[in-house]
Amino acid sequence: MAKYFDVHPDNPQPRSIAQVADSVRDGALIAYPTDSCYALGCRLGQRDGTDRIRSVRQLDNRHHFTLVCQDFAQLGRFVQIDNDVFRAIKASTPGSYTFILPATREVPRMLQHPKKKTVGVRIPDHVVTQALLAELGEPLLSSTLLLPGEEEPMTQGWEIKDRLDHVLDAVIDSGDCGTEPTTVVDFSGGEAEIVRRGAGDTARFE
Repeated sequence: MAKYFDVHPDNPQPRSIAQVADSVRDGALIAYPTDSCYALGCRLGQRDGTDRIRSVRQLDNRHHFTLVCQDFAQLGRFVQIDNDVFRAIKASTPGSYTFILPATREVPRMLQHPKKKTVGVRIPDHVVTQALLAELGEPLLSSTLLLPGEEEPMTQGWEIKDRLDHVLDAVIDSGDCGTEPTTVVDFSGGEAEIVRRGAGDTARFE
């Protein structure tokens, strides 16, 4: 049964955030709000958590997981970025974008694309997510909470708790965070390739 945390969207309660962070460190799979939609998250390198996300979403090994980072300094540990790409990403973060880039050795091989050796990274513009990342002190391994056969991600914490109580360890509810997932931009080939049009404006990459 998943623990349910009702968190204020603008002033998240430190005690609740600390409890969620502790559960993530202990191997929990959580559902949490972002600036685009709800996401599933677990600790980086947590094989059981990764397998559970794949199971919930019915994903194959070609799926790009996302490392949700607190800031640019943290993001830079996990992906290789040249100067031109650096400027483009820096101008778009924090925000509703996921960037696909070559992974560094800090990223476990099981999280990298099997052929491209890439990984997705993002810096969310969401108070609750940022509070959790600050408390955790490391990225969250994440994937959009989009269930198999459904066209839109889930948007209400109470509904997520009700439907996925048996597969999650914790749910953070801070109100509706929208249905549109991030815009995904692939920089792994050097040039911007828009893989998915979502919440982030694509004009600057076209």
